[in-house]
Amino acid sequence: MPRLARDGLSDATRRLAAAGCLSPGDEAAELAASARGDGEALKALVERRVTGEPLAWITGKMEFCGCTVAVSRGVFVPRWQSEKLAARAAELLPSRGRAIDLGTGSGAVARVLLERHPDAAIIGTELDPVAAECARGNGVTVAQGDLFQALPVSWKGTVDVIVAILPYVPTAEIAYLARDVRDFEPRSALDGGEDGLRFVGRAVAEASDWLRAGGHLLLEIGGDQPTALIPALERASLTVVQVICDEDGDPRGIQAVRASL
Repeated sequence: MPRLARDGLSDATRRLAAAGCLSPGDEAAELAASARGDGEALKALVERRVTGEPLAWITGKMEFCGCTVAVSRGVFVPRWQSEKLAARAAELLPSRGRAIDLGTGSGAVARVLLERHPDAAIIGTELDPVAAECARGNGVTVAQGDLFQALPVSWKGTVDVIVAILPYVPTAEIAYLARDVRDFEPRSALDGGEDGLRFVGRAVAEASDWLRAGGHLLLEIGGDQPTALIPALERASLTVVQVICDEDGDPRGIQAVRASL
């Protein structure tokens, strides 16, 4: 690497570290790759990042479960913590099965399912038109509407897997999120209402109409939400299979199965 490039990378790393970025070296390398050797362009990208703008918006992409996913400015950035849920959905989906990625956002989860099961039928649903367009750019078929609203009626009772990463942060906890999340990412993709389950609860209530007997529902939630959600799952004829936890043992999701008819 030429000396000027090394110096630019070192300066970018220092600036990102001073701004509180947790992986300044990795982020500097990503920004440098986007700048394509242009030192002034790198400085401009670093300036955007130190304000808190999400890295994926600046570079326009990120890695998720081994897939490169395009992420448009204004679209919720997929989290590495969601990879376990996506991987589990891929394990459960038959090679020629049907899956719904509810609230697909950038289409990251649906993209993973498509990569691993190219012969499966997969639809993402999304209300936000900017996110819907981003997902389509990632090769995802999108039904644009609220939750299950825009899906083909012919899919009712036939779906093998529904995976949903919906807003689930309680309103009062939004203020405690990381700065780049709180100040930049769309609140509509974060705020789940007073208990965080406003949208998740609706998804649970409607999911049984779309799942086949033995089909699975996977939801991203956290904290004590798995316990709070069990009564709603039971009312919807869904039985909890497991609570999905991260490496620290914290709940990150829940898997439930549709009872046999």
